[in-house]
Amino acid sequence: MRALIMAGGAGSRLNLGEKPLILINGQPMIAYVIKAFQLAGCEPVVAVSQKTPMTANWCRARDIPVCRTEGSGFVEDMVHAIRALDEERPLFISVSDIPCITGDTIKSIAGAYDTAGRDALSTWVPASRVHSCHGGMPYREQINGIEACPAGINILRGDRAGKVQDEFPLLLDEPCLALNVNTRADLDDVETYLKNIK
Repeated sequence: MRALIMAGGAGSRLNLGEKPLILINGQPMIAYVIKAFQLAGCEPVVAVSQKTPMTANWCRARDIPVCRTEGSGFVEDMVHAIRALDEERPLFISVSDIPCITGDTIKSIAGAYDTAGRDALSTWVPASRVHSCHGGMPYREQINGIEACPAGINILRGDRAGKVQDEFPLLLDEPCLALNVNTRADLDDVETYLKNIK
């Protein structure tokens, strides 16, 4: 299965340059995400824009396929990339700022998608797991009676990109999914987490 990793945003809140290339324990943040998908047997493709030219260069230097988008917004760029790739099968859509994601977690999500038998799958993490200095993720929903936040990793059908898809909400109580890097405090938390799991 392909994995479209969205890496075209400015990342202005951190003010540390291109967000996907911010170093975490000596490695660019996006490298962790790409490696996790590779370990799960997926084919990563990175969606870049004019806001992330160095990310595009970094990927090309490592033979990681890139897809250029307009940088118009997450959904618009995602649909553009899927159509440019001419992808009609189900594929992962992932943010590039969840560096603690693991291959095993990705395999679990893929297995849940296969079992659900729906067009799409969204992954959620209990809101109680999300501890960010900017008050946590603002968007929340009740999933199986638990207040949850989106984890930033989904599966959808490529042939229905841009259309409403019948979606299965998957709630995973995984600490690695709660660590989404948006602030410098988040960055510190991620560095500590990754050091402790080695």
